[in-house]
Amino acid sequence: MRMPIIALIALTVVFTVSMLSAPVPIQSQIEKDAGLGVLSSNSQKGGEEETGPYEVVPKWPQPFARQGYIQGSQGGVFAESPNRIFIANRGEIKLPEKLPNNFNGAWGSFGTPATGQKPEMRNCIIIVDANGKLIESWTQWDKLFEGGRGPHAVKISPYDPERNVWVVDDMRQQVFKFSNDGKKLLMTLGEAGVAGNDDKHFGRPTDIGWLPDGTFYVTDGYTNTRVVKFDKNGKYLMTWGTPGTGQSQFDTVHSIAIDKNRRLYVSDRGHSRIQIFDENGKFLDMWPNIRQPYHIMMSVDQYLWVADGVSNKFLKYDLNGKLLYSWGTYGTFPGAFWGVHQFSVDPDGNLYTAETFGGRTQKYRPAKGADPARLIKAVPLMGKASN
Repeated sequence: MRMPIIALIALTVVFTVSMLSAPVPIQSQIEKDAGLGVLSSNSQKGGEEETGPYEVVPKWPQPFARQGYIQGSQGGVFAESPNRIFIANRGEIKLPEKLPNNFNGAWGSFGTPATGQKPEMRNCIIIVDANGKLIESWTQWDKLFEGGRGPHAVKISPYDPERNVWVVDDMRQQVFKFSNDGKKLLMTLGEAGVAGNDDKHFGRPTDIGWLPDGTFYVTDGYTNTRVVKFDKNGKYLMTWGTPGTGQSQFDTVHSIAIDKNRRLYVSDRGHSRIQIFDENGKFLDMWPNIRQPYHIMMSVDQYLWVADGVSNKFLKYDLNGKLLYSWGTYGTFPGAFWGVHQFSVDPDGNLYTAETFGGRTQKYRPAKGADPARLIKAVPLMGKASN
């Protein structure tokens, strides 16, 4: 039997009123549940949160290469303070006579990786201020990198009151320790240009990390598949790691971070995973499916931050390996990434990213109103000792 028209209309009205009065999630809650960030909120239209909780500082650093040249692939960056940032610059690349319209001051804007060029080893370790102005260049040490491709990483131990500067050179098979002012070379590990797998040689070392007592670990590396432990004076203590796909086996051991409980997080880049060990090399855990972790850093609030070299994203993990947050995108325009090889954060919260393929180091400052939980928090350095 057909429903009377009046009854049908009444039923439709009731259904419509009930839908309007039913509780529905507001847009901001939907976005929160989906894990979307500030650029997707109701407060503004569009946006993809490409720079996460940060905004890129334009035209940073200021040009420092000689006329007709440009900085090379950027091996690393380390912020000692907001006004003293070390850059591991892999020499300088000669520019073509005619520059394309899209040239933005970095080699990557040509569309080819900076690592594919042959640089001149000049201005390999430089220091810039907050505005990106060159304030020091340790040109007296450029000779150390001749015959290779330039420095791979630069760091300062958070437990060192002298704030000595450590530089790793993968191609020249060495690790250097300099005084903070760059006037003295205090320690050299490895034999220049000679690869090996013993207590006195490296096979393309990549990174370094410290315990509070000065004990340190070198990831070794592109050729070797091990982690090497030294005492604070550089005395060889032990090593672990072999080729393969199992536990304690590596392919491109590329970076290291250490938590407050003295657990070591090792980037097994070639296997797209992170392995965790105790301080004596005992295997504890493994986090798979992280696309080529180029550089990893333990924040002061005990989260592991990862620069993913394939997706060109920053990834935040808790120490159980759970992914909490990610941001970033591939590109050569300001704010995008092409192979973040090392990153660092200064005490003011500014983030610095050194790109191996893009051939540039960028500075990011926290965006206004950024969620503090999404910012990378640096481990503070020990107060600098007076001379």
